[in-house]
Parts: sequence; C-alpha cells; structure tokens
Amino acid sequence: MATKSREVRLKSRPVGMPEASNFEVATVDIADPGDGEVLVRNQWMSVDPYMRGRMYDRPSYVPPFQIGQPLQGGAVGTVVKSNDPKFAVGDLVESFNGWREAYVSPGSGLTKLPGGVPPQAYLGILGMPGMTAYTSFHRIGEPKAGDVVFVSGAAGAVGSAVCQIAKLRGCTVVASAGTDEKLEWLKSVGVDATVNYKKGNLLDNVKAAAPKGIDIYFDNVGGDHLEVALEVARPFARFIECGMISIYNDKEPAPGPRNMSYVVGKRIKMQGFIVSDFADMRDQFYAEMGGWVREGKIKWEETVENGVENAPKAFLNLFSGGNTGKMLVKLG
Repeated sequence: MATKSREVRLKSRPVGMPEASNFEVATVDIADPGDGEVLVRNQWMSVDPYMRGRMYDRPSYVPPFQIGQPLQGGAVGTVVKSNDPKFAVGDLVESFNGWREAYVSPGSGLTKLPGGVPPQAYLGILGMPGMTAYTSFHRIGEPKAGDVVFVSGAAGAVGSAVCQIAKLRGCTVVASAGTDEKLEWLKSVGVDATVNYKKGNLLDNVKAAAPKGIDIYFDNVGGDHLEVALEVARPFARFIECGMISIYNDKEPAPGPRNMSYVVGKRIKMQGFIVSDFADMRDQFYAEMGGWVREGKIKWEETVENGVENAPKAFLNLFSGGNTGKMLVKLG
C-alpha cells in the first residue's frame, strides 16, 4: 500500500537572494519497500547555507539540485517498514533524504543512530555542523591554550560550536553576531567578548575586543569580517575558511579583501575545506563531542519551523539572520 508524502522541489534557480517562488511543494505516493529497502518517515530535517550553492547550475564539490526534483539534505527519521535485516521498525536513522516527509531507501543509504540525546542533535551539534566545527578547528586551527579566536557568524550552528570547543581548549573567544539577543546567548555559553557587527565600526569593535590581535579566525561570513580579521591577525595566525554567507547571493562576484597582502607579511595560513576532508576524525568527533554534550559542557540552541511546507521559509531565514543556533524543520 502506497504511503503519501509531501516533498519540496526546486521550481526555478534563484538569481541573487532566493525567494519562496523558487520552491514548490508536491504530494507523491511512496511505494512499499522492496528487498533490502526501508521505508522511513522523517521527524526532523536540516537546512544549511551550503545548500544555496547547489541551486546554481555549475560544477562544485556536489552536483547541483535539479529543477522539478526534491531537494536533499540531512534528516532524521523513524523506520516504518523494513525489508533489511539490519533495521527494525522504530529504529532512528539518519539520511540525506531531507525536504520530504517519507521515502524508501536501500539500507546502505541509512545510518542507525543511538539514543541518549534528542534526535535532532544528530543534525546539529552531533551532526554535520558539529563535525564541521570540531574537525576543522583542530586540523586547520591547531589551537593552543591561550590563543585568541575570532569567530564570525558565531550564533549559527557551526559558529556556536566552534566558540564552545575553543573555550574547552583554553582559548579566549571573540564572537560576532547581528543581534544583542544572540550575543547574550553566546556570553551565556562562555564567550569572552562579543561584537554586534550591525552596530558601530566593525574593525574598531574587534580591536577593542582583541587588543593584542587574534591567533585563529573561523570564517563563516567572508566580506568585511575577513578583511577585519586580516587586519588584526597576529603573525602565523590560522584562518579556517568554512563559509562566506555574506556573498552567497551576490549577482556579481564581490571584490576580495583590500588587505590580502597581510597573508604574506604576517605569514598567515588560510585554508578552505569540505567536512568530508576530515572523515578520518569521525570516531574522535563522536567520542569527544558526544561526551561533552552528555556531560553538559556543550550547549546548543535551535530555531524550529514546523511542517515540510515551511522548509523554504526556514532556508530563507538563514540569510536574514533569522536563526540562533541550528535551523531545523520539525516534520513528525
């Protein structure tokens, strides 16, 4: 017997800032699972800034989303029917089949999840955002106790994780975000100094927060934040280039920082990455980050929309600062 499911499809490719009209919701019939397959009903799905890049029709590290096809992204759901002996009805599983209420997948496309934490944590602090923060901060940032760390986009899922990991490693943390409410939350999880980038002069404010300069910059924003970080960097600083959300929706390429010559004079290490580059750290991540979460040493915040029909709204809010912590859509 077929299962009804709603899914979000890419209706047209955005030009500049995405709009609700770029998406459409369709209802489909999901057939029963065949041999080795599993029927899953999603409980939670993730929206993330990197998805904007997949809406362009151009080569990248992952293929672009296709017009008229459902989008993809991280999701956590419950097994409803199983023809794979590795999965039982009721198992909690993770997949890349987000943006839909239900789906059939080969068992090989699913990861069974342990309990002990809320299921949506596997889309945030114990999922791709958390692993992005943990692996790149250690592998590229090479933190040492006493380092001064500047984090842009610090109230998002990745940035807030970096802030707390840095504190656990004995660093001083300066965090930038766009509202006083976000800054208050960051202070509540241990951040030493905060900067509201919408108020005053960004360079002056960062200099005041880090008068002796910075050793590590975790970049989620690019643009003016990157330029400021170059200005205040100490010799041999490490720049972790995670994202550049300030330019994702530009119709024309933005000019680069005016002070890139500091990379040479200050001997700055600047490295971009994709989280899969550090797949060899997965077990270490789950062991240490999972322990911190269970011990209450790492906190996380969520912003939640309800219903798959509101997934586009959740995605659009990422680009207007409408989230604190992980942006999620609750489906079940």
